[in-house]
Amino acid sequence: MKLPPDVQFHKNARLLVYRPRGLLNESAINKVLSALEDLEAELQEPFNRFSDTVAADEIELNFKYVIQFSLHRRLSYAGRPPVKSAILATDSTMIHYAKLYALLTQGSPINVRIFKDRKEAAKWLGVPVELLATKANHHR
Repeated sequence: MKLPPDVQFHKNARLLVYRPRGLLNESAINKVLSALEDLEAELQEPFNRFSDTVAADEIELNFKYVIQFSLHRRLSYAGRPPVKSAILATDSTMIHYAKLYALLTQGSPINVRIFKDRKEAAKWLGVPVELLATKANHHR
């Protein structure tokens, strides 16, 4: 399966990593959503998600879209095994939308948490922090 350039799937760690760059809008999220749902259908096994939104320097989303997206995920993933979705966010707008997503998926198998620290996200997901590091961070 061909993934969008800003998406990686680590098979051994059962982890999908999404790193939006530049503009984060409905079109960008819809592409990732399509890849995510294709993987869910293909693998038939649960895997966690990590969204690194730090490099998204412009966010063009609105509440209506985030609510529709959240409810769609809640319905499309209903009855499946639990998964963790960690969102790394430092931008106040992104944190706001991530909190809305977390709230609207509460009680579903999708457990969403927002992090400001990559190490904390890795610990919660149970993966090495290197898997969550950006390519630029590998040199530090």
